[in-house]
This record gives sequence, structure tokens and C-alpha cells, in this order.
Amino acid sequence: MINSLLQFANSGPSVHVAPTKGLEIGGLTITNSILYGWIVSLTLIVLLIWAAKKITIHPKAGVFQFVEAGVDFISNLVTSSFDDKKVGRKYVPFFVTLFFFILLNNWLGLLPIVGEGFKSGENPLLRPFTGDLNGTFAIGIVTMIVVYIASVRESGGFIKYLRHFFVGSPKNPLFLVIGLLEIFTDLTRVLSLSLRLFLNITIGEIVIGVFAYLGGNLAFVTALPFFLMELLVAALQAYIFTVLSVMYLAIAVNHSQDHSHDDDLTDDNSSGTMKLQSQKASG
Repeated sequence: MINSLLQFANSGPSVHVAPTKGLEIGGLTITNSILYGWIVSLTLIVLLIWAAKKITIHPKAGVFQFVEAGVDFISNLVTSSFDDKKVGRKYVPFFVTLFFFILLNNWLGLLPIVGEGFKSGENPLLRPFTGDLNGTFAIGIVTMIVVYIASVRESGGFIKYLRHFFVGSPKNPLFLVIGLLEIFTDLTRVLSLSLRLFLNITIGEIVIGVFAYLGGNLAFVTALPFFLMELLVAALQAYIFTVLSVMYLAIAVNHSQDHSHDDDLTDDNSSGTMKLQSQKASG
């Protein structure tokens, strides 16, 4: 880390916002951010498989305790967001994987070998996947596709899913406009999720580079507070991305279940009224 920061101090704060060529395989160019994403994905698979094999009744210390605490935290977050806990448990694996993938991308992106610390020619060989707008946009698209498919399935169909956007009858022009605006806002969530994550990670890199440059030979001292702060910001951004994704799904599912409950009550009241009228007529 010290050598990497000294490179910033000697050459100036050079931050590559756009991804660059990392490797070329069979004429196919692999960008440094995609290469880094593959490495993180492989690391995450190995880590979670190893953690699954180490599960015991009594908690263990070390890295396993960190993984277990993260899984428990996200699991409780997901299940508590749904009115029906059984529905929430079905989506725990996806959101746990999403959280750890973003977290590891953010944290491992602070390693000295990432960015200016390790180059292939003039370009960095590795770049954080979440520091690439294409990467965060891909995460946002995949996440929202899962959210939309799950929302439609749990709502009982596409038409019933659309109902949660309209607070009143679509025949009312005001309610119709509000519903259409809600649908448009919902579709912009991919962009908001992607930009928030990308900008926070990229700005963190720039801040560390700038203060390393200002520190000169004391780059490690001047950049260390911001490096530690970035560890917290990286974890916070992984949490925010995950919790927002959970909320998007939970709101749609819970609202649809409320509609189903109201429809059941309406059917029960209608049948009860018909029985009462029938009894009066026979009497």
C-alpha cells in the first residue's frame, strides 16, 4: 500500500475513470474492470462455499465469524421487510450474494495491486468493478430484473403487479397520471442505483489519490484517514444498494398482498350481503 501511495505522490493523482484494456483472449478484449469482477466473483464463490462447510452450532472466530455475521444481518433485513416471512426467505440467497459481491468489490479495490499499483503496459491491469459505470449499471440491471420478475410472480401476474402503482381507480385522470409517474420513477431506479454506487467509489479513489499526492513522501500518513473512511463508505454503499433493492421488492409484494386481502374481504362482504338478502326474501 505504501509503494502504491508513493506512486501517487510522485506522479500525481492519476485516476482512470473509464475502463481500459486488461487482457486479450482470442481477439476478445477483456477490460480491467471485468477481469477484476471475475476475480472477485471467484473469491466470493470460494469464500461462501468454505463458510458453508464450516457452519456449526457454536460460532467460530476469524473470517468465518465475519461472513456469518454478514449473512445473518442481510437475512434478518430481508425477512423483516416482508409481511409474509416465507416469501422473504426465498430471496435471502440472492440478496446475500449481492451484498457480499458489492462489498468485496469495494474493499478489494483498495488493495495496492488495484489501479496504479499494478500495470499492464501503460494501463492498470485491474480496476474495481464498482468503479466502472458499466459495472454498476450491469449490477443495477440484473438486480432490477430479479426484482421485477419476483414482484410479478408474487403478485399473481403482471396486471395485478401494475395495480400497486395506482392508489385509486385508473379511470380518474389524476390517479392515472400519478400511477404513470410512479411507473416512470420505478424504471429510473436502475440509473439511480448505478450512479450512486459508481460515484461514491470513484470519488473515494480520487480523494485518496489527491491526499497521497499532497503528502509527498508522507503520502501514507496523509491518505490513511481517507483510506479508513473509504472502508466505511464501501461497506455503507453495499448496504444501501442491498437495502434499497430489498425495499423495492418488498413494497411491491406487500402492496399486492394487501390488495388480495382487500379483495377477499370484499368478496366475503358481498357473499354475506347476498345471504342476508336471501334470508329476508325467504322470510
